[in-house]
Amino acid sequence: MNVKNMPIGFFDSGVGGLSVLREAIKLLPNEDFIYFGDSKNAPYGTKSVDEVRELSFKASELLLKYSVKAIVVACNTATSAAIENLRNTYKNMPIIGIEPALKPAVELKREGKIVIMATPMTLSEKKFYNLMERYKENADIVPLPCPGLVEYIEKGIVKGREVNEFLKEKFLPLKNENVSSVVLGCTHYPFIKEELANVLGDKVAIIDGSKGTAAQLKRQLLNRDIINDKKEKGKITILNSLESNEIIEVSKKLLQL
Repeated sequence: MNVKNMPIGFFDSGVGGLSVLREAIKLLPNEDFIYFGDSKNAPYGTKSVDEVRELSFKASELLLKYSVKAIVVACNTATSAAIENLRNTYKNMPIIGIEPALKPAVELKREGKIVIMATPMTLSEKKFYNLMERYKENADIVPLPCPGLVEYIEKGIVKGREVNEFLKEKFLPLKNENVSSVVLGCTHYPFIKEELANVLGDKVAIIDGSKGTAAQLKRQLLNRDIINDKKEKGKITILNSLESNEIIEVSKKLLQL
């Protein structure tokens, strides 16, 4: 099979990575995509590094059965825990990860704190520590672990009273602080952007890294000359470890298919 015509694989701990897939479809409309959400094991953010690494390899092996030409690790936690190991194992294909979009937040040069919302594991990993170190001279960065938020999004609850109250409580310790921007450090979180804006008001910039990851995927495909050159729209296949129609419906709703 011509490599150009092979699909692109995406995986995440559940439905979160669909926020990245959504951007990739806009940028690469003629590509075929296969998305695997591991909702059965969600959330990854509260597991050990070894567990997440093992689950990441299982997800990658599953995608490789579909002859994918690239893999996007559309999960901040899995990127932190496993990206180096995945790249060392699958040397002949692009493996694209995601990290909190701290750089764009710093480049806004706004007065105030930059809050990074993420899972406990993303925030405790060395990769995140290195990212913080890179920018700590230029910015006042506050990590904000949000255990429990992924579970709402996995059920398709992305706005309304429950999510609003959850977010208000999370931001309570920062009530009297000047927050300039919030970085969404988990691919699930862009789906609650609207509710987050309701809680924080319109003076706080909300930044997510989905577009940057999609752009990096396109760059890698162009560099290797494996971009699909067919003229018709690509097809999207959604798989989930829960194997329930309900989660596929939630996925389609979030992807706005």
